[in-house]
Amino acid sequence: VQLQASGGGLVQAGGSLRLSCADSGRTFTLYAKAWFRQAPGKEREFVAAINWSGSSTYYADSVKGRFTISRDNAKNTVYLQMNSLKPEDTAIYYCAAHPGLPKPPSSSGYDYWGQGTLVTVSS
Repeated sequence: VQLQASGGGLVQAGGSLRLSCADSGRTFTLYAKAWFRQAPGKEREFVAAINWSGSSTYYADSVKGRFTISRDNAKNTVYLQMNSLKPEDTAIYYCAAHPGLPKPPSSSGYDYWGQGTLVTVSS
């Protein structure tokens, strides 16, 4: 059971990045997925979540209107499109998976976690 996040990098404020998280196989097709992030010196925080079918999505207030979570179950991949990036979005971004959406979706009670990808937004 593995989650592999990718797509991080250095971008200027106002720019965009798309993160991807590929899982190890069809086991995760029916799993809810989420993105969390952890900035230097801060606790990990919820970013976005999506149910297994993609019909329901949830966002932290800080990213609403700028970030979009989506998934392609045929490719076993969940995405995080990040637009209008701000320096405060700088963090390591982690993907997570759980058999069913935790209540609330923003809780950290996900069973599986990826290794993280670094996003740095310069001012």
